[in-house]
Amino acid sequence: MGHVSPEANVGGPIAAVKDGDEITIDIPGRRLEVKLTTEEINKRLASWKAPERDIPDGFMRRYVKLVSSAARGAVLE
Repeated sequence: MGHVSPEANVGGPIAAVKDGDEITIDIPGRRLEVKLTTEEINKRLASWKAPERDIPDGFMRRYVKLVSSAARGAVLE
């Protein structure tokens, strides 16, 4: 799997997945499913906090600040 969107880093549904959760990957169907109830996913997302990232100065900081997510083309905004 190369990329999943929306990203967990911005609070997308994949942010609810934790180590040990059972997931199913359906490549032909282009789906990723986690074996959790909707209630459990909502509970986890309600307590989710964006991760703090220590991004060094330079090109990487500019990239993170100026480039959209891969779901939106990973282009300069």
